[in-house]
Amino acid sequence: QVQLVESGGGLVQPGGSLRLSCAASLSISRIYAMGWYRQAPGKQRELVALITSYGSTNYSDSAKGRFTISRDNAKNTVYLQMNSLKPEDTAAYYCNALYRSLHYWGQGTQVTVSS
Repeated sequence: QVQLVESGGGLVQPGGSLRLSCAASLSISRIYAMGWYRQAPGKQRELVALITSYGSTNYSDSAKGRFTISRDNAKNTVYLQMNSLKPEDTAAYYCNALYRSLHYWGQGTQVTVSS
């Protein structure tokens, strides 16, 4: 079983930056893939970015060029650096781990982009 704890959300102005963190309860080198998803009110949850244990990354079209996912195996933490934020990035952001064929979710952290 994997527990995930997100942090780093908040209110930011358009064009600003935030870094989200996701701390895992076990060594992330054992987790096949970790990702960030988001869900805006009235919309489905969508993938933002993904990183595998091999270091491969994948981004949604909306995240490409603005967001960067990274991992620190020593801290068992995955990060999402978000730059050039737009109001449409406003959503609850969730960390996900794919471990032994099961998906685990964090509790989410709210990101609000507004002036």
